[in-house]
This record gives sequence, structure tokens and C-alpha cells, in this order.
Amino acid sequence: MKVESLFPFLQWFKLITKQTVKDDLVAGLTGAVIVLPQGVAFATIAGLPPEYGLYTAMITPIIAALFGSSLHLISGPTTAISIVVFSSVSRYAEAGSPEFINLALTLTFLAGVYQLAFGLARLGSLVNFVSHTVVIGFTAGAAILIATSQVKHITGIPIAKGESFLHTWIALFHGMSDFNILLLLIGLATLAVSFFSKKFFPKAPNLLIGMVVGSLIAVVFNKFHIADPGAIKLVGEIPAHLPPLSSPDFSPATIKMLAPEAFAVALLGLIEAVSISRAVATKSDQRIDSNQEFIGQGLSNICGSFVSSYAGSGSFTRSGINFEAGAKTPLSAIFAAIALMCIILLIAPLTAYLPIAAMGGVILLVAYNLIDFHHVKKVLTFSKSESAVLLTTFFATLFLELEFAIYMGVLLSLILFLARTSSPEIHSISVDNIEKDGIRKFVDMEQKPLAECSQLKILRIDRSIYFGSINRIQNRIAEVSDKEGIYNILLIATGINLIDLAGAEALIAENNRLKKMGGGLYFVNMKAAVYEFAVRSGFIKSIGPDHFFDSKSSAVSEIYSKLDRSKCPSCEKKIFKECRC
Repeated sequence: MKVESLFPFLQWFKLITKQTVKDDLVAGLTGAVIVLPQGVAFATIAGLPPEYGLYTAMITPIIAALFGSSLHLISGPTTAISIVVFSSVSRYAEAGSPEFINLALTLTFLAGVYQLAFGLARLGSLVNFVSHTVVIGFTAGAAILIATSQVKHITGIPIAKGESFLHTWIALFHGMSDFNILLLLIGLATLAVSFFSKKFFPKAPNLLIGMVVGSLIAVVFNKFHIADPGAIKLVGEIPAHLPPLSSPDFSPATIKMLAPEAFAVALLGLIEAVSISRAVATKSDQRIDSNQEFIGQGLSNICGSFVSSYAGSGSFTRSGINFEAGAKTPLSAIFAAIALMCIILLIAPLTAYLPIAAMGGVILLVAYNLIDFHHVKKVLTFSKSESAVLLTTFFATLFLELEFAIYMGVLLSLILFLARTSSPEIHSISVDNIEKDGIRKFVDMEQKPLAECSQLKILRIDRSIYFGSINRIQNRIAEVSDKEGIYNILLIATGINLIDLAGAEALIAENNRLKKMGGGLYFVNMKAAVYEFAVRSGFIKSIGPDHFFDSKSSAVSEIYSKLDRSKCPSCEKKIFKECRC
């Protein structure tokens, strides 16, 4: 085993130069300023004290950068993961309580174990079978839930924690008498300043600017006694120290209780991380190793759970900005984490002046940015099947348990994938009797209608022959033999990438059936890997070695010699050159 496979950071260490360090340092400082307000906001969404979002932004990106494969992916707290953490743990403990924190860290550890196990088992390719539409639908639904959860903070209407989406809006409607216009002004001002500063000054830390403005407005309201004493609640001072050590709960009862939720967190985190790293890699011309990303995410969550960090994943915003800022290696993620540590030690006490309503305004903007309107419109316009995945995941996120919504979206995505692969395209092929230089020209009859031999049917199967698709293939073969009365069938195997045991057994049964009718099943241009399996499994021996050919012309010549020659004189088609001899 190569050392680089155990310590993947040794590969990108070779890329480090004086210039790349400079570029990574600039990108890292930019990332640290951006993640400061995000970390506080995401921890609030997760039901944790604000500092836990910052702890996660300090530890998770370092481990993920050292053991992942992407040069630009920035890991840490994310919106989608945060809301799943809150949904998973809030049913067992009061948000923000020591028990809640301990369960969140245990959930993080278990999610990391799942992710690491998937990576070590080389299951990275499984992400390819989950439609990105699942993530789009889930995040859109999560954005609505997040926005709903913050309405009480910018209106002052009291709502019990843990209420469902519908019950929250019902409670808001009934509690209008407690509406506080000043909190709404603070929240909307924070949102507006953050939005427009991003629009007119793209490189500025817009969320941080919005928080400062919201805090100043709250100070003015309090100083001039515009607001009642205590009406404007504050976030409180964040401890100015580095992440303290922590210990997840390893009791069998707790592990059993959180294991299902941890699997949902792990799955969502992996889909997010791999999708984002691939999206950024398309711009940087880098190849992503999904298995290594699984390992990096798993280790970052396992290690993070012991230093007060909750579950994290790849961040599209921070990863995109990291690339745009000129980062060259994962050293930028490490610089960002170290810079954030320094910032926290210096300015953490200032959060004592941050109103919860201002934080609510920031989170509303985060929720808005979470919805990918472009892809939602594209999916709904061009694909009915993907629209079904999107809408199912979206509404399940709003009205059902979040982890169940993830599973439902993934399951529906896989069902649609299997439905497509279980219906392979089967094309009828014939021979154009206009030959050039004595070479046969085999043509797809969908492209050019041609006459067909009344005793030999040529079919091309596109896609694999496995337990899910064999029924359609058998039905097509039966249709040819029973309805068309053709018992010699030549299958062009250039589009077949796999034949499993169930597929092989079914094809053997079809060949035996056709033999009884005086025909048989023949194969041509089978790929080397498929042919090797056919030899090892006894498939070729059962069918007969003389039923396999390397070229279509030799196959037609050989099969022609086995046809009922008494029918040939009365045939007017004569599409093969052998017919005219």
C-alpha cells in the first residue's frame, strides 16, 4: 500500500510553493471572515450555542482538507446538516441544553463512523446513483423550514420549540397580538443590508456587515428607550477560547437511539460533499476520488466530535469563494481555520451586542440563498421523473421527519434509475443491400426502414442484461419468435456492459426454447470483460461456442447456413449477399 493512500495530503504537499502559500493565505483569510457569521447562524439552526458553529468551522475543515481529495472543498457547518441535527436531537432533549449538546456530538461521531466505513469499503461510486435533484428538493424544503423557524425571532411572537411546519404558522397567526414591529425592523434591516452589500460589493463580508448594522440599530432603540427594556433579546457573549475537549456518549442505549438519524446525516453529508467537490473540480480540471472524500468527511466528523464540533460537510458557498479567491491547495482551508481561531480570541465578546432578531434576518437570507431557483425551474420544465423526485423530497421535508424525507428522495431516485436500466433499448437491425467494396452495412431500422430476413432477426441491446432488465429482453425475444415466427436471433452485444447470473440463466433458457423450434440465440461483438464472465460462468458452454462471433458478417454467414433453405427461393427480400449466390 502506498504511503499516499494513507496520508493523501502528501500528494498535494508537492504542489506547495511560495506563490501557492501566498494565494492560499489570501483565500484562507477571506474564508475566515465569511464563515464567522455563518458559523453562528448555522449553530443557531442546529439548536446549539453559537460557539459550536465556530468550533466546527475550526476543526472540521482541517481534517477534511488533510484526508480528502479535493483541492478546493471547504468543509464545516452547513445549513442542511444543521437542520437535520436539530430535527434528530430535539426529540430527545431540549435545544441548547447540555444533554442536547452531548447527543449532537454523539450523532456527529456516529455519522463520521458511517462515512468512514463507506469510504474504506470503496462505496464512493454509490453517490452516482443518487440524483442531485434529491439534494435540491431537500435543501429547498429545508430553506422553508429554516425561514419558518426564524419568524418568531423577528416578530416576537412566542412559539414552542419543536412545533411542526403547519403548527408553527398556525401559532404565528394566533399570536399576532404579541407582534413587535421593532424586532421586524431589526431583522429586515439586517437582511436588506446583507443582501445589497453582497449585490454592490461582492467581495465584502455581507453577512458580517448586516449583523453590525442590526446590532447598531438595536443599540439605538435601547439607548433612546424606543424599545421596552428586555424586549430586544441578544445572542450573548461567545467564549473567547479555542474548542474545548468533549466526549460523545458511547452507551449502547444512546448509540441505538441515534444510529438511524446518524445514517441520514452521514448520507446527506456525503451527497453534499461529493456533489460540491465535483462542481468545483469542473472549474479547476481536477479529478475527485469519491472514496477519499468519504474518508475525509468521516474522519473530520469523528475527530470533531471530540473537540466540541457538530456534524459538518462541504459548503458550496465557502468552497466556491475559496476557488474564486485564488486558492491553489487545501492549505487555504487550514489557513481559514487558523485565522478564525485568531478572530474568535479577539472579537468573540462583541457578540454580546448581537440581537437575536438580527441573527434571524441573516438566517432568512441564508435560507433564501439555499434555494436553487435555476435548477428547480429547469427540473420542473424538462423532466417529469426528476420533477417527481424534487417535489416528493420537497414536500416530505416540509411535512414529514427530515431523515425520512432524505430516505424517501434517495429511494425514489434509485427506483427511477432502476426503472430506466430495467428497460434497455432494443433496436432492430437490418442489412442495407447496397454494398460497397463487398462490405455489409448494418443499419438501425429506426434510422432507415429496410426489409428484414424472414428467418433471422438481428437485435442490438443497449444497456446491461441483469435481473432487472432480463424480463423486457425475454419479452422481446418471445415477441420475435411467437408473433413474427423467427427462431434465429442474433444479438449485437456492443452496448452490453454486464451480464449477471440471472441474465445468463434466462438467456440460456431462451436459447433452449428457440432450439426446440429449430433456431437459436447468437451473439456478436461481445466486450472482453463480458466474454470473460461468460466463459467463467459456463454461459458460453451452455449456449454453445459456435453461437458466438467476432464480426457481424461472419455471424450472418454462419447462421445463414443453418436456415431452412426451402423457404429461400420464394423469398423476395434477399437482403444478404448469400441469398443472391
